[in-house]
Amino acid sequence: MGMNQTPMSERVHIGFFGRRNAGKSSVMNAVTGQDLAVVSDVKGTTTDPVYKSMELLPVGPVVMMDTPGIDDEGDLGQLRMRKSYQVLNKTDVAVLVIDGSMGVSREDAAMLEKIRRKNIPYVVALNKKELAGPGMAERICRELDLTEESDGLQRLVPVSAATGEGIFSLKEQIAAAAKTEEPERYIVRDLLEPSDIAVLVVPIDKAAPKGRLILPQQQTIRDILDADAVSVVVKENELRQVLSQLNKQPKVVITDSQVFGKVAADTPEEVLLTSFSILFTRYKGSLETVVRGVTALDSLADGDTILISEGCTHHRQCDDIGTVKLPRWIREYTGKEIRIETVSGTEFPDDLTKYRLIVHCGGCMLNEREMKYRLSCAQDQGVAITNYGILIAYVNGILKRSVEAFPEISRLLAGDSPEEK
Repeated sequence: MGMNQTPMSERVHIGFFGRRNAGKSSVMNAVTGQDLAVVSDVKGTTTDPVYKSMELLPVGPVVMMDTPGIDDEGDLGQLRMRKSYQVLNKTDVAVLVIDGSMGVSREDAAMLEKIRRKNIPYVVALNKKELAGPGMAERICRELDLTEESDGLQRLVPVSAATGEGIFSLKEQIAAAAKTEEPERYIVRDLLEPSDIAVLVVPIDKAAPKGRLILPQQQTIRDILDADAVSVVVKENELRQVLSQLNKQPKVVITDSQVFGKVAADTPEEVLLTSFSILFTRYKGSLETVVRGVTALDSLADGDTILISEGCTHHRQCDDIGTVKLPRWIREYTGKEIRIETVSGTEFPDDLTKYRLIVHCGGCMLNEREMKYRLSCAQDQGVAITNYGILIAYVNGILKRSVEAFPEISRLLAGDSPEEK
């Protein structure tokens, strides 16, 4: 998949971090060969994270992320630094840029510690090498403990963004850090055999983008085609008729979660049924975590607070799923006076302890690292987390059916779903 066809969430995210005037923006521009970020001698020129999708050889499609300085000052500076630390949560490869004329600061050391704690592959770029004194590289290696190279990476790369010296070596190390040995992930391809039929139920209402399908629908169709299977796309009120007209039974019906109840009623019991939201949670996060988390609905009390989190921002419709439908379904199911808070886009609270449950979208606009970070944040703080599709299936009494395609998850649900209570 080329640069223009690769969604941002599927690209390698490369983040550049460092103090103000260390040359983060200049190094990023030198690596890309483009003026992607504004550079200036004035401290704090970069005030918000800057994202740029592009092709970076030999890595492939990437998102380059320039960040505010990690030594910013004042109340506004604190907010800017918080943005930089948030970028870490979606970073696949971190480049810590150190000013060669200044050496290592406590902010540099603290940032590298955070990068290591999050197990993010990283490279340290010693910028302004022409201004570095004798032995500066060796001193930095000692101070930051960069001596071990068991993974084959050259941890410290002296560069000059001004002259271009060392930039090629830095690109090579970024590419090496971006390589992973993780098994390939699939949305639905591993459930299908060649010539299997997968029926996708796509409601077309006021919230549907005119003239196009939303990203998870597009990606699922592509994954079905890669399995040499057949995709059939219908609206929810056409499903029953289309199923009766097919010359063979479909292997799976995949639905938008908002119409889960109707689609379940129209889909034969012997046909696998699931939702886009559930598939994307398996693809990018942990299906087991969100299945376990949904049972927290049954222990909610009056006055408890739930966080509904969406990974993207969009224009809210009058019957928006995150702010209208989900709160209504939750209150109807629990019969409790539940407080609801919502966040969207890059915002995700650091402190989750006020919430009894987090309900997250499928995360189609988030990369895998950020989705897993959000799940782990909830787990670390002892807060149950589930997602849209799982919750909607649960309150409709069809959760077991919606995960039958995944035997290891089905085994978790013996006696746990509301249809058996």
